[in-house]
Amino acid sequence: MEKYAIVTDSCCDMPYSYIKENNIPFASLTMRFKDKEYKDDFKISMDADTFYKYLKDGIMPATSQANVNDFYNMFSEALKESEKVLYIGVSSGLSGTVNSATLAKKMIEEDGEHKVYIVDTLTASLGQGLLLMKAVNMQKEGKSIEEVYEYLLNERFKLNTYITVDDLKHLKNGGRISGTAAAIGIVLHIKPVMTLNNEGRIIPCLKIKGRKKVMSKLKEIVSERIESKDIIAICHAQCLDEAEKLKSDLMELGIKEVLINEIGPVVGTHGGPGAMGIFFMGKERQNHVI
Repeated sequence: MEKYAIVTDSCCDMPYSYIKENNIPFASLTMRFKDKEYKDDFKISMDADTFYKYLKDGIMPATSQANVNDFYNMFSEALKESEKVLYIGVSSGLSGTVNSATLAKKMIEEDGEHKVYIVDTLTASLGQGLLLMKAVNMQKEGKSIEEVYEYLLNERFKLNTYITVDDLKHLKNGGRISGTAAAIGIVLHIKPVMTLNNEGRIIPCLKIKGRKKVMSKLKEIVSERIESKDIIAICHAQCLDEAEKLKSDLMELGIKEVLINEIGPVVGTHGGPGAMGIFFMGKERQNHVI
């Protein structure tokens, strides 16, 4: 059986216990508050309470993708004990991180016979995490790297991502919506529901008045679109009670497992406190408003 390594980046927002247990190397994106840089490394460099307090106080970090050198070093280290590497990365529609990995892949492959496979998940956070988990499980089942790679490339379009935020100013600061749209939405208590299209870019799909109605709509979307009930993932930014309530509601649909974890700093910068995302395998992605 061929030996290959599975690696990822910190945008997957998986519980650190899972990363450690499965010995998964990861490249860290970074964030800078004032003049100090922190790694986006599953809240080791900065705990979630401190990070989100900064955001609540209006102190916004600058975020940066993992660079080529980060990936070259990670791939090189993994190839000391493996013949090939499979990198499962954050959407190229959201970050230039996959591009950095692609450049490092070319450098690695020019140096010798080693092979690096790159999967642009076209999602982020626990959506990326679900594909990572699937890859790890397939590896344990004895699947080859080529089998895992091809499976993920095909199945990523069935990875449904739906996101909502509590405060539109973070989307405005990140350039996702205009200042005027944010101001009107805040006054009218509009809570957007967004998804990711086939290019892995965020697009709006619903505008709902009131947070409770949003949570109800997320359950409805899952009910209508889900095809595999093995596992669903919910990421949240300091709204665990709502995530747990949504989990309870989803279990009524016959979902076998619901993974909940807090959103990491780089992803959390753009959603802000109160952001929530839900990820599941279902009907192929839509590129239009529902």
